[in-house]
Amino acid sequence: MSIWSRISDALAALAKGESLTQVFDRLRAPPERSVAFAIAVIALGAKMAKADGLVTRDEVTAFRDVFQIAQSDEAGAARVFNLARQDVAGFEEYAERISRMFGDEQEALSDLMEGLFHIAVADGIYHPNEDKFLERVAEIFGLSEHEFRAMRSRFVPDAKPDPYAVLGVDPKMPIEDIRKIWRKLVRETHPDRMIARGVPEEAIKLAEKRMKDINRAWEEISERG
Repeated sequence: MSIWSRISDALAALAKGESLTQVFDRLRAPPERSVAFAIAVIALGAKMAKADGLVTRDEVTAFRDVFQIAQSDEAGAARVFNLARQDVAGFEEYAERISRMFGDEQEALSDLMEGLFHIAVADGIYHPNEDKFLERVAEIFGLSEHEFRAMRSRFVPDAKPDPYAVLGVDPKMPIEDIRKIWRKLVRETHPDRMIARGVPEEAIKLAEKRMKDINRAWEEISERG
């Protein structure tokens, strides 16, 4: 059964009157965690798409880049998006419930944030309201300001990313300490590790981008000596 078929089961509960937040509460444990991850990205992404005052086709279709959506499943994905966009619950309520669902699994919440960043920059513009939205979600998720800025430096296309910011390290650190952090990030970004913590196989493009970014950053730093 594809993830979108399982999401359709969750949608059946929505059709019976449950809210998205109630559905989140029932998707705490594997294997349904991957369903929860997908719904969380789509639901928060739908809220964020309105942050700049305009829901563009680019932002909607960005989900196809985050998730490998089969043509037969596009209607189900669009339905989740529209439900979230119309739901009267605020994005902070969504974020708080998602944060509680993943508990202290900070890596999974970071994966979620990356999906949201991907959607935010899909139209080529990173709006100040989107920045405020994501900064608040990161705060609710328990990410530090340093972690948030490091992630933003990889996604926002207004300047070449600082390699030290990408790895989240201080330029004054010894090169061997930076190497250890880079290796840790590589291990955490392995697709098998991401799937184990709830990222759907359909969303592993996130891992591909992150791996390219952190390896490029390490190459730049190591070349500087």
